[in-house]
Amino acid sequence: MQIVDRRLNPGGKSLENRQKFLRRAKALMQRAVRESSEKKDIKDVLEGGEVRVPLDGLSEPSFQRSARPRDMVLPGNKNFSEGDILPRPEEGGGGSPSGPGEGDSEDDFRFVLTREEFLNFFLDDLELPDLAKRRLAETETEGVRRAGFTTSGSPANISVSRTVQLAMARRVALRRPNPATIAALEAEIADSDADRQAELLAEIDTLKARMKRIPYIDPIDIRYRRFENEPRPVTQAVMFCLMDVSGSMSEHMKDLAKRFYMLLYVFLRRRYKRVEIVFIRHTDRAEEVDEETFFRGPASGGTLVSSALETMRDIIKTRYRASDWNIYAAQASDGDNPQSDGETTASLLSHSILPACQYFAYLEVGEELEPFDMPSSTLWTLYEYLQNRGAPLSMRKVYSRNEIFPIFRDLFQRRSVQAKVSA
Repeated sequence: MQIVDRRLNPGGKSLENRQKFLRRAKALMQRAVRESSEKKDIKDVLEGGEVRVPLDGLSEPSFQRSARPRDMVLPGNKNFSEGDILPRPEEGGGGSPSGPGEGDSEDDFRFVLTREEFLNFFLDDLELPDLAKRRLAETETEGVRRAGFTTSGSPANISVSRTVQLAMARRVALRRPNPATIAALEAEIADSDADRQAELLAEIDTLKARMKRIPYIDPIDIRYRRFENEPRPVTQAVMFCLMDVSGSMSEHMKDLAKRFYMLLYVFLRRRYKRVEIVFIRHTDRAEEVDEETFFRGPASGGTLVSSALETMRDIIKTRYRASDWNIYAAQASDGDNPQSDGETTASLLSHSILPACQYFAYLEVGEELEPFDMPSSTLWTLYEYLQNRGAPLSMRKVYSRNEIFPIFRDLFQRRSVQAKVSA
């Protein structure tokens, strides 16, 4: 949904105030979409739906002109001095209804958004961190560039400077009379005798007739700016989705992880055309799977996180060189990993995975009624140690479905340059 104001500036309203109003209306729409998405299932989000926007703050500002100017002297008051706090008006004052059933009120604005509109608002301020840091890929998208001039086109594309330049060259080449020359001849008539006046009049008539035959601007002079499509490079990026499907992951935990990855999948496909997605799931062994198997295939077994990291490392070596690709990873797990696998996991992360990644997001899932004062898991402790050493990773915990959307936005929210440096 795009809010575009094409109205002319009416009297009493400024363009700047109206632009502020449009920005405020868009912000309210985005907030309403996010609050609505927290209460929906993933499949419901993909279908759009109805959102409500409160009326507060949606009144368009305007200036009120007095019928006639007035000169007034406003006296001071006897009750308040500078710095005093004014009491709040009594309830029911200010023209608002004083009780239920009294006065008039208005309902909130209600919008029914399509799938495209809902996703546009929801994903508007999300992005992959530090994208375009690596080498650009082969040309795959098309952009518009200037390509000279043409003799036909849209009136909006007329090149005034080129048209005037060609018209002047044509007038010079055809020796079109100069208006200054005719003015000089007309001024000479007053000081000439009858025979000379007749010659001057005849010459002036000839020059004026020649000027009419050679117009100031001719249709053959008009030139239009020409544009053509050209391929433009796009950035190569790959997202690795690593999910723990071992026996320690309950159905509730797997459901949370799949919801997170489903949202990530929609975000990547929606915002980036040239982002490849690699799905890796693991128990005590890891395998690269397709989308259908990743989200719906059953699996269970022991746990070895290093198996997923080894698979990711091998895929990077064979298909995605770190010098050419922006590499991202998102891992979801319950944090359970044998102590014997901790050293291997730390070595893989420190020497192979994190140095090649632009960004690594770790999501630890837990039971909904799990106490918050439980000790940190094995993986959480390891990742926290690496993060404190400056590794490019972010960590979040999630226990219930309604936390998925806020945490996803927190992980992939557009960051300013200062925020990226501090992170």
